[in-house]
Amino acid sequence: MVTTAYLSFHDVIAFSVRGEQMRRREFITLVGCAAAVWPLTVQAQQPAVARVGYIWLGARGSDGGQFAGLRQGLADRGYVVGRNLVLEERYADGNADRVRALIGELLALKIDVLVTPGTPLSLAAQRATKTIPIVCVTGNPVGTGLVTSLSHPGGNITGLSLLSGDYSAKWLELLKEMVPTLHHVAVLSNPDNSVATVQLEHMRDAAKVLGLDLTMLSGRPAEIKSSLAAMTAASFEGLVVTDDPFLSTFLPRIIALAAERRLPAIYAYSDAVQNGGLMSYSADFPATFRKAAGYVDRILKGARPADLPIEQVTAVALDINVKAAKALGLRVPPSLLVQADKVLE
Repeated sequence: MVTTAYLSFHDVIAFSVRGEQMRRREFITLVGCAAAVWPLTVQAQQPAVARVGYIWLGARGSDGGQFAGLRQGLADRGYVVGRNLVLEERYADGNADRVRALIGELLALKIDVLVTPGTPLSLAAQRATKTIPIVCVTGNPVGTGLVTSLSHPGGNITGLSLLSGDYSAKWLELLKEMVPTLHHVAVLSNPDNSVATVQLEHMRDAAKVLGLDLTMLSGRPAEIKSSLAAMTAASFEGLVVTDDPFLSTFLPRIIALAAERRLPAIYAYSDAVQNGGLMSYSADFPATFRKAAGYVDRILKGARPADLPIEQVTAVALDINVKAAKALGLRVPPSLLVQADKVLE
């Protein structure tokens, strides 16, 4: 015998209400679980306190405002030292032999990202780790083997590419424009920096067109002092100081020597002009490192260096120190003053 049960209208309504209440409780439980899991996911992507490493070949304060630019760029993105950011700095004080150990110290601190200015430091960092993300600011990162390509870096390195290898010929052109009688020029460059090879090729080509004789002076750490002595002894009429990180540590001494020898010089660091140098043609390093902070931020939020295309820094600035020119007995041509981004009176 089959028994058929009949539900009244009120029974149907009550059942529907109870079902709706059960579905509502299940939905609230699901949302609550998701809310509990979501902060853990974000925390896994971005550490509560970010630990960022920075290394420089010279002494503290000798990097042309690079570290200050990095710190400002991070601050612009909400990172505050002592609250959600720890900045670990290491300085080799001009001793290239210390770089490997200093990078080791930073890696031992379990930093989340390492920022490396220049090709030699970036290559040293690449040799030291294949896992910790590295944000580099270098010339020709593909040619030096730091990355596979600009659009798809691969590995654990990304960052920004400087075009100093491309605009190095301009150093000679500007120096010749400042000193029309220029003939014999010394070029201070570190042959151990692979980017220097490209720079010298461009300068040799430009020298042929400009009718200049170039003498290469080694900027290797072990040879810099003898090169500076050669600058004193030889009868050079001009000087180009390239953008090797090690050379930047000697800028005060080079600037003083150039003034003493009444030697017109052009530098690859704008802070040289602020410190008494005649002229500079270079990237804006503080601004470049503010951009580098954007890469650090994206990596801290979960991006992989391999997936972050390397940006090419195309902006280059000409700075001129009129006071230094007068001390050298030079009159700055109006054509240079028109080109200049900054003129120090």
